[in-house]
Amino acid sequence: ARGTKLYTLEGTNTRPTLDRVKESIFNIIQSEIDGAQVLDLFAGSGALGLESISRGAKFCDFVDMSKDAINIIKKNIDKCRANDFSKVYQLEYKDAIKKLNKKYDFIFLDPPYGKDMGIEAISLLDSITDENTVIILETDSIDEVPDKICAFYKYDARKYGRVVISFFKKEG
Repeated sequence: ARGTKLYTLEGTNTRPTLDRVKESIFNIIQSEIDGAQVLDLFAGSGALGLESISRGAKFCDFVDMSKDAINIIKKNIDKCRANDFSKVYQLEYKDAIKKLNKKYDFIFLDPPYGKDMGIEAISLLDSITDENTVIILETDSIDEVPDKICAFYKYDARKYGRVVISFFKKEG
């Protein structure tokens, strides 16, 4: 599905990950994405999860609480012919984390900026992660992201203009 132009949401409630940021993320994780189980939390248009599938991920669960976002994600899944490799949940992120009952290899978090939702989400991820899970958090450069969040430590961070991508793993 590379090169497929995805549908996006109108308005300012969502902010798609910039293409150059997305490309950089996948250049970093490319060698590990094949066959991966992926969670796209705060999915928006589903771009990060769909990119994962297009690069060889086995399956992606998409979560967003917005009905409009869910409709866009479903349209994008259809457009990318990824129905057999995905499931969509219209849930608030805390409820989704409680409901999901499998371990993920990659978890993408692209929450609204400035609300610490990503940090709170990471603090709740223990039951769906193991020591090999990579959590990728996108924040604004003015948002403070601690080096340690509960059982997770930040092992890398990259800045792209005003966007910071932080990579976390579980200790142990």
